[in-house]
Amino acid sequence: MTRMTHTADVPDNLVALKVQRSGHVAEVTLLGPAKGNAMGPDFWRELPLVFHALDADPEVRAIVLTGSGKHFSYGLDLPAMLPSWSEYLGGDALAGPRTAFLKEIRSLQDSVSSLAEITTPVIAAVSGWCIGGGIDVISAADIRLASSDAKFSVREVRVAIVADLGSLQRLGAIVGEGHLRELALTGKDIDAQRAERIGLVNDVYPDQESLLTAAREMAAEIARNPPLVVRGVKDVLSENHRARVEAGLRYVSTWNAAFLPSKDLGEAVQAFMERRGPEFSGE
Repeated sequence: MTRMTHTADVPDNLVALKVQRSGHVAEVTLLGPAKGNAMGPDFWRELPLVFHALDADPEVRAIVLTGSGKHFSYGLDLPAMLPSWSEYLGGDALAGPRTAFLKEIRSLQDSVSSLAEITTPVIAAVSGWCIGGGIDVISAADIRLASSDAKFSVREVRVAIVADLGSLQRLGAIVGEGHLRELALTGKDIDAQRAERIGLVNDVYPDQESLLTAAREMAAEIARNPPLVVRGVKDVLSENHRARVEAGLRYVSTWNAAFLPSKDLGEAVQAFMERRGPEFSGE
């Protein structure tokens, strides 16, 4: 793809994302810079800026979202995010820090929701691992495609966190309540074939190259349709779930601001740093 020609509204100093365009199709690539395109502060800041800028460009009629390297994303970059959250997560955190943490959660939610809120269709092309925050992001896309090596995990429960960035609110309409509850309560990994069977992805392709080709072709097919009508279709479809998703996001952000700090969360973080299995006590 050729580099975007209309970059006035897209930041030119991006760190976590790369934007390219070919014709009426824009391609946004996760860059990390952490391993596995893990999502750190730069990602959460840049994601809504990029997607709102692309949505405002009338020349962009469809967007492909993918990851650089072998993986879509390992999810939240815990080492990068946790230091700034330490004051929120202490056992003696009072109303002030918890209110600040509520605002932080809702800011991250807004970043993910930018994919769903814009009227330009978004196709997520997933290779390799798509974990935690990666699932939140692709859940906010309109269409999901995968290569045969893709693996998916709503893994927050395994690190003592209630997923709060959209997967619990959006995946039910995509895969059904039963599959969502299984994924969210177990934190298990599923492969691309299972993801296709339950409707998490529409199609599975042999490798990353064929996946990206298919995603670009689908985006081009969408872009050939009347752009105002395409935007209208997405807006009307989104209205079917908008109020329920927004209410769910507000509820989980309030819940986590109140209940996320725990001994189990501290144990999960410590176990992650020490590369061992956690031992949860329910405290």
